[in-house]
Amino acid sequence: MTDLVAKTSIDQRLAEIVRPVIEGMGFELVRLRLMGGNTPTLQIMAEKPEGGIEVDDLAEITTAIGAVLDVEDPIADNYTLEVSSPGIDRPLTRLKDFDTWDGYVAKIETAELIDGRKRFKGLLQGIQGDEVLIEIEDQGTPVTIGLTFDLLAEAKLVLTEELIRETLRSRKHAVEIDETEFDEIQSDDSSEED
Repeated sequence: MTDLVAKTSIDQRLAEIVRPVIEGMGFELVRLRLMGGNTPTLQIMAEKPEGGIEVDDLAEITTAIGAVLDVEDPIADNYTLEVSSPGIDRPLTRLKDFDTWDGYVAKIETAELIDGRKRFKGLLQGIQGDEVLIEIEDQGTPVTIGLTFDLLAEAKLVLTEELIRETLRSRKHAVEIDETEFDEIQSDDSSEED
């Protein structure tokens, strides 16, 4: 099965180095890309297995990955390490992502032509075996088609109001608030008026 997490050979080599570190910390590698430029950027997206990630987690991952990459030294030149969450309009890189985000709009691009096209936009309908199911419009009629995961080149969620609402709702439920933090602090009697 192809891996949309790390596509090029250098990305795959880097993923072999950083994936065990990220997984050992209890997170999952969502995507890794080494992007060119005067100073290349190593972009890593990670999240908790149940989704989401905190800023402190990203800082810990950055420190751990930075240390491993310093030892392994797989990138010859200076580079910038960028560790982030996948974001709301996240890339879909693993087969399970298409099941997790069932019912949301996605854009999918295939590596080769399928029925004369490479780009598909529609409502995700989960997975069936190694196929990603997506409902697309075919001459005004909704039709669900299956795209073999191995043929996918890129895939990402489309930013919609529904996606934003769901993301905010799930974040609200994920945050547990200790209301005692907001209780008034007993005032110090030593500051009484004279």
